[in-house]
Amino acid sequence: MVQLANEYLQIQIAEKGAELQSVKANGLEYMWRGDPAFWGKHSPVLFPIVGGLKNNSYTFDGKTYAMGRHGFARDKVFTVLDKTENSVLLGIGDTEETKNVYPFSFEFLIQYILDQQQLNIQYIVKNTDHRDMYFSVGAHPAFSVPLEDGLRFEDYALYFSDIENVGIYPLDDNGQTLRTSVPFLEESSILPLQKSLFYNDALVFKELRSTEITLKSEKSQHGLTVSFDGFPYLGIWSAKDADFVCIEPWNGIADNVDATGDLTQKEGIHALKPAEAFRRNWSVSFF
Repeated sequence: MVQLANEYLQIQIAEKGAELQSVKANGLEYMWRGDPAFWGKHSPVLFPIVGGLKNNSYTFDGKTYAMGRHGFARDKVFTVLDKTENSVLLGIGDTEETKNVYPFSFEFLIQYILDQQQLNIQYIVKNTDHRDMYFSVGAHPAFSVPLEDGLRFEDYALYFSDIENVGIYPLDDNGQTLRTSVPFLEESSILPLQKSLFYNDALVFKELRSTEITLKSEKSQHGLTVSFDGFPYLGIWSAKDADFVCIEPWNGIADNVDATGDLTQKEGIHALKPAEAFRRNWSVSFF
């Protein structure tokens, strides 16, 4: 377990999956405890796909590959490449095992940086192959709700940074997004939390104007703000009746019901040229 701390935050990151497992601040634990009775993870990293593939497979260069939901990075042991008092850089690369499901040579790096009350997370994808590399990357952090004893899940709300008129894209039983959205937020920037919101899986957004979402309760001074400029998709999710909510910035999305299976045509896919690098940052401020 990798630990970082400053005057305001104490965090723990597991080498497996480079997964953020604990953030302590203001005398509180902000991350979901990972109870396997509901969902045994804390903050998995999604790479080289986000969401599920149609038929759990894709085709590239005439060959079919099988890959499970959200890719394989969350199950790989990352190497600590650099560590300072306030930051750590972890990475994985391609192996014979990854080539069986993902035929590209790559480096995938994740950097965690403490900056006062803010935790910055950077994803760096490097194409070390001789051809264009196709991938998606995303975050899946689960935050405890309620954050404090004496409060309930329903005491909290999500506050979007912009007034939204936006629908959500429902998922079918196989985890694929449907063709069209259904109305959801109408001239509103506030989503009161109810556990029933997630009984039909995640809330999937493609057209948000907001680049920040704050989780807080009017009954408490404590909460957090997730900032995700540069991430075109967002998921909000919780396991059924669990005491957490995931706020998930995505560069990529699950296959839709009309997906052809061709990786190069996948919705939300990124094409990275040889020897180039892709970088995205998101952050959480804790109060």
